[in-house]
Amino acid sequence: MLEIFPVYMNSFKQDRLIRVYLPNNYNEGNRKFPVLYMHDGQNIFNDKDAIGGTSLELENYLEENGLEVIVIGIDQNTRDRINEYCPWINGNYSKKILGHVSTYGGKGVEYVDFIVNELKPFIDNRYRTLKDNTAMAGISLGGLITTYAMCRYPQIFKNISVLSSAFYRNQEEIEKLIRDSDLSLIESIYLDCGNKESGKAENINNEFLASNKAIYDILKEKLTSTEFAIINDAEHNYSFFRERVPEFFSFLTNNFDKRKFSL
Repeated sequence: MLEIFPVYMNSFKQDRLIRVYLPNNYNEGNRKFPVLYMHDGQNIFNDKDAIGGTSLELENYLEENGLEVIVIGIDQNTRDRINEYCPWINGNYSKKILGHVSTYGGKGVEYVDFIVNELKPFIDNRYRTLKDNTAMAGISLGGLITTYAMCRYPQIFKNISVLSSAFYRNQEEIEKLIRDSDLSLIESIYLDCGNKESGKAENINNEFLASNKAIYDILKEKLTSTEFAIINDAEHNYSFFRERVPEFFSFLTNNFDKRKFSL
């Protein structure tokens, strides 16, 4: 069951569509459920709403597999996507992939604070959630902002899953943040990256993969429950992202299952 409604973002003075997937058995009894927050909400649940017409088809996947988790999709189809998903102005590393200096970024702090201080309390009040069992997942720049959110709020986002993360936009800063952050409360991290993210541009493919490997190397030194997968021949588009839904979602739900559900 999918509910869609606008929520006002005080940080950006605008409404943003929020998509909420509720398990099929949500209306049976008073059980509470873990919650997964995801970015690029319009591309998560079905193809008809997705930019470009291809989504993760997560609604079908969740229903077919009977997964008992509430999924929150935050739409992002504004011109500020790069700004909101990058906590800092794009750094020097980004030039290796972009080929030019970029001045985008810097609004990620406000975006994450909106999720934590406005959206999560709203969701926890409206639905039967396990307030202390909250995960986050993201793709591309969504992976960057997810990792940032984990570092900023490790007491909230204890399980994260990121696909083909565009860490390169803020490579220097996110590496430093991970090193400096206390991640002792984090329970699990899943990362993956294709080895053909840019198709035939081998230099970009190599830099993109190296960027993700560098983040993994830092994380695995701090957390033994960190997994990293290199996906052969995977490119940077939703046709390839969708194929990995079983892997990254089963990783999250396995960690959800380690906790006892409460009523």
